[in-house]
Parts: sequence; C-alpha cells; structure tokens
Amino acid sequence: MQGITPFLWFDKEAEEAANFYVSVFKNSKVKGMTRYTGEEPLGQKGSVMTVDFELDGQEFVALNGGPRFKFTEAVSFVVNCETQEEIDYYWEKLTAGGGEEVQCGWLTDKYGLSWQVVPAQIAEWARDAAGFQRVMHAVMPMKKLDIATLQAAYDGK
Repeated sequence: MQGITPFLWFDKEAEEAANFYVSVFKNSKVKGMTRYTGEEPLGQKGSVMTVDFELDGQEFVALNGGPRFKFTEAVSFVVNCETQEEIDYYWEKLTAGGGEEVQCGWLTDKYGLSWQVVPAQIAEWARDAAGFQRVMHAVMPMKKLDIATLQAAYDGK
C-alpha cells in the first residue's frame, strides 16, 4: 500500500468513473468495492460506497458521497507523455463523453476532474530558464499541447 492515496468524491458515479479511468490507463484495474450497509447517513443499502482502483501503479479510492462536493481545478492530475501519440490518446479519451478542453494542456473529464496532459520533456525544458520561458509562451494559446511546436520554441525557432 502506498503512503498517500488520492480519494475522489463523486455523487453517485464512483464505480462508473473508476471503470472509465481503468479503461483509459494501461496497467490499471479495479481492486475492490465496499457497499453501504444502510447504517450510514448516506447511500442506499447495497449501493456502492467506495471503489479501490489502480491506474498504472497509482492507487485511488472513489467515494459515492452525494452531491455536496464537486471537483475544481484546484486539484488535478498530470499525465506525462513521451510522444505526441500518447498526448493525442489521453486527450481524446479523457475529453470523451462530455469532457472539456481548457487551456495549456489542461482538460476536465466528464466527471469534472481536471487533468493536465503534458510532454515528459517539460521537466528537462524547465532546467533552462530562457528555453522554458519560450516553451511557456508557446503553451499559453494551446489547448492540447503539441510537442513539435514546444520543442521548436525551446530551441528558439
């Protein structure tokens, strides 16, 4: 078990969302579920309370906690991609079914969870202040990030 596990609050979509995320990320699986017993103040007896799932080695818990809390951009997940094909894949999958493209590589999926889909090279680019400033200038007008355009900006082209 990892030391810190993201805990995601859904209204009633925890199982659906976990299955969606597991379908998007390779090496992922639903690990287990708990159900409401009828003794808790929320949820109907027998309905899903939590779903434990893993996305490429990262454990998560999804909770059906009712409509009280919604996701905001204040918490998000970054998907580091080695190729443009990976960026395109995750962008398409995570915006499917009602997700929204935002800006600078950010998107919101159909459940309202925020993701940033970025090239893995961004960490390397950040080591050079001048190059990184050019990359960030190129990132600002983009929605889905384009590695070739960002590499050209880093290179000063």
